[in-house]
Amino acid sequence: MKLTKMSHACVRLEKDGRTLVLDPGGFSEQDAAVGADAILITHEHADHFDEGRLRAAMDADPATEIWTLRSVADQLAAAFPGRVHTVGHGDTFTAAGFDVQVHGELHAVIHPDIPRITNVGFLVDGGTVFHPGDALTVPGLPVATLMLPVMAPWNKISEVIDYVREVKPRRAYDVHDALLTDLARPIYDRQIGALGGTDHQRLAPGTSADV
Repeated sequence: MKLTKMSHACVRLEKDGRTLVLDPGGFSEQDAAVGADAILITHEHADHFDEGRLRAAMDADPATEIWTLRSVADQLAAAFPGRVHTVGHGDTFTAAGFDVQVHGELHAVIHPDIPRITNVGFLVDGGTVFHPGDALTVPGLPVATLMLPVMAPWNKISEVIDYVREVKPRRAYDVHDALLTDLARPIYDRQIGALGGTDHQRLAPGTSADV
């Protein structure tokens, strides 16, 4: 499987000539969802879910389908009958030839005064890749490649390190990194790499790795 890191939280996975895109939101490239056979959205926040980009991708290819939670599906389903699928924790499905399991229910706490919204993570092809969205969800299954939300208003580096330790992936690639300045990146790289207990790497947007 080929994994391509797009800006911020978006990832493109390619296998057997088909493409699965996760979280092509407003902080990612304008064409992040273009050419996707299937799209997965973890939650409704704009840096993960951009309605205009998804509508453009769906209009461009009538075979493209979306799997997401209800809060996002309700905004798109009427325009694309039969092509937008609502999923939740514990569900399994196949999208564009990728086997997917759904884990998690709620977004991480940003502040006690801010109501929590729903959030799901997607475990792809038996743990080859896990994208948790905006939560530190532990799937409870082996994970080869963890997409690690490295910096967000709802986390701190000690939590990120402990999350890597708990999931125990073979490798972790940063996502949710658009707010992390270049000045701070070496600090995060050094601390997570030294303390996380796994192979921690960062892919620049547009670069790929085989997983």
